[in-house]
Amino acid sequence: MSSTGLLLLLLLLAPPLWPFSLPPPDTPEGKATISDLILSVLERATSFLKKRLPEINLDGVVGFQVLEVNLQGVQKEWAQDPQLQPVSLRVGKLLQKLAPLLHGSICYLKLNDPQYLREFQPTIQPGFWKLPHVWTHINASMVYPTFEPQDCFSEEQSDLCLVQLLGTGTDSSQPCQLSGFCKTLMTKLGCSGYCLSHQLLFFLSARMGCTRGLFHQSQRYMNLFCANMMTLNRRAEAIGYAYPVRDLFMENIMFCGIGGFSDFYKLRWLEAILSWQKPQEGCFGKPDAEDEKLPKDSQHQQHYLRRVKRREKPFADGCSSHNTAVAVAALGGFLYALTQYPPAHGELQHATLAPPTATHVDGSMPAIHQEDKTHAFGPSF
Repeated sequence: MSSTGLLLLLLLLAPPLWPFSLPPPDTPEGKATISDLILSVLERATSFLKKRLPEINLDGVVGFQVLEVNLQGVQKEWAQDPQLQPVSLRVGKLLQKLAPLLHGSICYLKLNDPQYLREFQPTIQPGFWKLPHVWTHINASMVYPTFEPQDCFSEEQSDLCLVQLLGTGTDSSQPCQLSGFCKTLMTKLGCSGYCLSHQLLFFLSARMGCTRGLFHQSQRYMNLFCANMMTLNRRAEAIGYAYPVRDLFMENIMFCGIGGFSDFYKLRWLEAILSWQKPQEGCFGKPDAEDEKLPKDSQHQQHYLRRVKRREKPFADGCSSHNTAVAVAALGGFLYALTQYPPAHGELQHATLAPPTATHVDGSMPAIHQEDKTHAFGPSF
């Protein structure tokens, strides 16, 4: 069966989604209602972090670090808005709870995984993650005709290239220095799953100050990768957000959202993520068996949407460190996106970007014909 036919079959087999209940975000009242729902989930997740702090791995801490950055942006945007100031105050209280936990997590990471901490500590330092200065839409013409059937590279290889980029290896190299191997790996086309999201992570990490050579094209590669990550998220939605694909689904929103791609902030996706929290534990993770009803046919589609993460931290109660991390980071992004909606002045500012100089896995050039439209305001829900 062709990929198009399979996707159509999955759309027909996917269970119906619950009816939308979130209000439109185009009024202060709608923003406040949505914000309260998000903050309630984030407060419970922060309580989970506090209880499990000695067990949370670095990847888990990164998600809460991204959350903190988004919350700081929300607090700043709404502090002077009389109608939304109560939300800003609530955000401030959450930040006060979160800051000492993030600081304390370093001590446990030093004990539990000192080498991994040394290599990736920049990713949990203040200032590493930056909020979008402009918003952009994905370009559908940049979607690959097909995805590689297997992983493009291992997580160990991805880590190696990120360490080169960060300059945290044992060879005392400087940041932004790359081998030819890593340049090839991080720009390889046709990747899917976590390989694709880690390619985007690589260029997001380069925003710390890498501007020469390959990094002249950073935004163009980010446009390319997020266009394809959007395709994968739509496939995840089509199969009813089966548990094995939720982690990648939220990671894609986390990375493309903070990369400035407003298309990832959809109300129906927000509502889905809010419903996945375990209310008693406050975490995100494996759903109860009776809640996971997945048509067997849709399991084929999961091939491009999942991979077991090497440093995942599952807990006996079904909680997942990584699931929780990408969930709170994505939700923080949704909250910040609310502060940018509706568009200021209702004006569009377009910028045409040239395609990246790369080829498809079959040697052909990627189909990039439509201009990328960069918008100097927040997303449209």
